Amino acid sequence: MTARKPFRERRILRSAGVLTVCGMLAGLVVAAASFPAVAMSGLAAKAGSEELGELPTELIEQSSPQVSRVYAADGRTQIAVMYDEFRSDVPLNKISQHMQDAIVAAEDHQFYSHHGVDLKGVARAFVNNNQGGAQQGASTLTMQYVRMALAYSTTSPQEVVAATEDTAERKLSEMKYAIQVEKQLTKQQILERYLNMAPFGNGAYGINAASQVYFGKSPAELSVAESALLAGMVKAPTAFDPTTKSGYPQALDRRDYIIGNMLELGQITAAEAAAAKKVAVVRTTNRPTSGCVSVAKNHWGFFCDYFYRWWLSQDAFGETSYERERQLKSGGYRIVTTLDVDAQSAARKEITERQKDSNPNALMLAAVEPGTGAVRALAANRKFKIDNADDPQNELSSNPAEARKGIRGTYPNTTNPIITGSANLTGYQAGSVFKMFTMVAALEAGMGLDTAIYSPQRYKSEYLDSAAPAGCGGYYCPSNASASESGTFNMWTAFGRSVNTYFVPLQERVGAENVVDVAKRFGVQFREPGDAERANDEDQAHEWGAFTLGVSDSTPLDIANAYATLAADGKYCTPTPIESITAEDGTVLETGRPDCTQATTANVARRALDAARCPVGDRAQLGNCGGSTAPQVRSVVGHPVFGKTGTTDNDKTAALVVGTRSLVVAGYLANPDWAAHTDRMSHGIVNPAVYETLADYMDGKPVEEFPKP
Repeated sequence: MTARKPFRERRILRSAGVLTVCGMLAGLVVAAASFPAVAMSGLAAKAGSEELGELPTELIEQSSPQVSRVYAADGRTQIAVMYDEFRSDVPLNKISQHMQDAIVAAEDHQFYSHHGVDLKGVARAFVNNNQGGAQQGASTLTMQYVRMALAYSTTSPQEVVAATEDTAERKLSEMKYAIQVEKQLTKQQILERYLNMAPFGNGAYGINAASQVYFGKSPAELSVAESALLAGMVKAPTAFDPTTKSGYPQALDRRDYIIGNMLELGQITAAEAAAAKKVAVVRTTNRPTSGCVSVAKNHWGFFCDYFYRWWLSQDAFGETSYERERQLKSGGYRIVTTLDVDAQSAARKEITERQKDSNPNALMLAAVEPGTGAVRALAANRKFKIDNADDPQNELSSNPAEARKGIRGTYPNTTNPIITGSANLTGYQAGSVFKMFTMVAALEAGMGLDTAIYSPQRYKSEYLDSAAPAGCGGYYCPSNASASESGTFNMWTAFGRSVNTYFVPLQERVGAENVVDVAKRFGVQFREPGDAERANDEDQAHEWGAFTLGVSDSTPLDIANAYATLAADGKYCTPTPIESITAEDGTVLETGRPDCTQATTANVARRALDAARCPVGDRAQLGNCGGSTAPQVRSVVGHPVFGKTGTTDNDKTAALVVGTRSLVVAGYLANPDWAAHTDRMSHGIVNPAVYETLADYMDGKPVEEFPKP
C-alpha cells in the first residue's frame, strides 16, 4: 500500500437539507452586524437568501496537520519529530474536564444548548456593534470549528483568506455549516475536534501540544488554572502569550476572567476559583524543535538526515519534493527506522577516540545489514549542526583557494551528507576496495580463484594513458606498493596482499566494462559526472584501466552495501533507513521495505567472499591466503570476517571495509573539503575504528561461519 493523501478527508455533512427560518434570520442579523450601513439593503437581503441557497451543503473536513515521529529500530527510542505545526490529536476522554469546561466558559456559554448558532448572541452582537460598543463576533464553538476546518481544507493561500476573512458571506457560510455539523456530530465530538485543532501560540497546535509546551504534561492532567490560561489563548495566541512582556498581563487578566466564568457556570466552586487565581502564570515554554538538527543525540543527525533525504526521494509520498516534505511534516506518521542505537554509539565512540571533530580530515563510518540493506549506523567526527554565520565555529576551508575567499570548511560543524553522498557531494576515491568488483567479474566469466598471473613491480597495460605517474610510453602502467608484491599470485593471495599488478591484467582479461557493470549491480552510484559518463558508455568503460584500483568516487555507505551483497549470497538490497511506516489511521505502508535483487549467483558471491577473508587475517575455506593487509581484524572481532583495505595515490584516502554475516562496516578517512590535499591518511586511524565498531556490535552474538562455496 502506498502513502495516503496529505490529509485524510472526513465528509461529515451529507444531507443537503434546507436551512430553517432561524438560520436565514441569523444570516441577516450577522450581515447587518458586520455591515451596519447596508443592514437592510439589497446586499444584505441577497446574502440572507440567494447566497444561502448557493452555499455548498457538504463540509469536507481535512484532518489537521499531525506530528510525525521518527524512532530507532527498537521502536521506542525517539530520534526526531517532524512537523510544520506541532500537533498530535487526543480523544476527549484524555483531556481534563477542567479544560473542556474552560473552553466553553471562554468562548461559548450556550454551547450545550444551541444547535450551532446562538441567535441571542447574534442579536446581542448586532445591537452592540451598531451602538458603537466593542466589536463582538457571536461565533459559537461550532462555528469556530467550521472556520478552522474550512481553512485546513484549502489548497491555496487565496482560499485560506476566503475561509477566514471577516465578511457577511463567510459568516453565513459558517452558520449554515455549523447547523449541519450539529446534526451530524455530538457536542462531545465537536468539542474534541475543536480542542485538537485550535492554535495556542508558541508553535503549539491542539491541546495535546499546548499542554506539553506550556506545562510539560498531558492534557488529562491540566488543572483549573492551567486550563483557563490555555482557553484564554485561543482567541488571540499572540496577544495573550504569557511568555512575552506585553502578553503576560493580558494573559493573566483573561485567565482570571475565564475562571470567573467557570464559577458563574457552576463548573467549579468558589474555593477552587480562588485557589486557581492564586496560581502563578507560566512565563516559559518547552517548545520541541523539529527536524534532524534537533535530534535527541547529535551523532544521530547524519542518520536522520539520510532518512530525510530518502523520504524526499520517494515517489510514493508525492510528485514533488515539496509534496513529500509536506507529507512527512503533517501526516502523523510513526516511522521506525533501521538505526541501531548501540551500533551507532559504538561507531561514534571509536571515531571520537581517534579523530577530533576539529580535524579537517573526516573519519566516516557506515554500517549495513546483509540481506536487507538496513542501514544500522552512520557516524563521523563532525557535529551535525549548521554553523552560525554570525559566530562561526568552523575554521577556514583546508582548500587554500576557498580559504582565500573566506569560505569556511565543514569542521567541526556540518549538515552535509559526507557519509552517504549527494548530487553535490559525490564521494571519495577509495582505492583497492574496488578490486572486489574485478574478482567477481572474473568469477562470473568462468575463471577460478586459483587463476595465476605473474605480477611484476610495474605492469605495462594495454590501456592508453599517458598521465604521470602511472603513464609509460602512452600506456597505463600501474605499480605495486612495494617490491615484495612482485611474483605469481592467484585471487586469494593477490586480494590478500592487494597486488595492483595482478588486478589490472585480470581486468584486461575480463573487460573493464564488465567490472564496471558488477560495480553498478552492487550499488556503486557514480555520482561524479565524469565517472557517470564513463560508466554509462561501454566503449569508455572498456578503456577505464584504473577502475579496478578505485579511482571512481564512492562513499562508505556505497562500499558497505556492496560488500554486504557478498555476505548475502549475491543478493543486493537497496540501502534503506526504514523498518516500518505506519500512517495515522494505522495503515502500514510498503514503502521502504527491503528491495532486493540477485546481483550475482550465490556461488560466485561465496567464492569472492572466500578470497576476501584473506586481507583481514581470516582463513579461506578453499585456498591459502599467503598474506594480509589488516591481519589483526579476525582476532579482534572474534568472528569469521571478510573485507578489504583501500589506499589511493599518495595516501589521500585510507579505507577499510569489514563484515560478518550480520553486519558490514565501511570506513573512510578523507578530506571532504579538498580532494587534492597534501595530508597522508593513516590506516592506523581508520582500520581500528572500523573493526572495533564491528567487534562491539558482534560482542555476545553467536559465531556463524560463512557458507562454503
